[in-house]
Amino acid sequence: MAKMTATKPATTKSKFLLATCCVMTFVATRQPENARKFYQDVLGLRLIADELYALVFDLNGIMLRIQKVQDLTPAQHTTLGWRVADIRLAVSRLTAKGVLFQRYPGMHQDELGIWTSPNGARVAWFRDPDENTLSLTEFVD
Repeated sequence: MAKMTATKPATTKSKFLLATCCVMTFVATRQPENARKFYQDVLGLRLIADELYALVFDLNGIMLRIQKVQDLTPAQHTTLGWRVADIRLAVSRLTAKGVLFQRYPGMHQDELGIWTSPNGARVAWFRDPDENTLSLTEFVD
C-alpha cells in the first residue's frame, strides 16, 4: 500500500496550483467507534490515526478524514466511492461481510444491486453506519 506523504505545493510567483497538491477527502460520523470498525474491519482500510476530531485512514495514498461530529444529516448523494476492476466480486465480498447494497426505485439493478449506466459503467451503492452513501464503480475500457 502506498505511504501517504505530504508534498510541498507547487507555486510560481503569481500562481498557486491546487492541481499539483495532494487531495484528501472527508466524511463525517456521529458514532466514531462504529465508523472505525466499518471502515477498518469491513472495508479493510488502514487506520493511520484516531485523533480527537477525526479518524484518519489511508485510501491507497489518499487521506480520508472521518470527522467526529455531534450532528449529521447524511447527504442524499454519494459522498465517497471506489473504482474497482471487478464490481461483481467486490459486491459479493462486501455482502459476505454484512454490507447491504441499496436499491433505488426506477433504476434497473441486477440481483446484486448493480446498475449499468448508459455509457456501460456499472455502479453499486451502500451505506456506512452513519448512512453516508458510498459506491463502487467499474468503468468500461
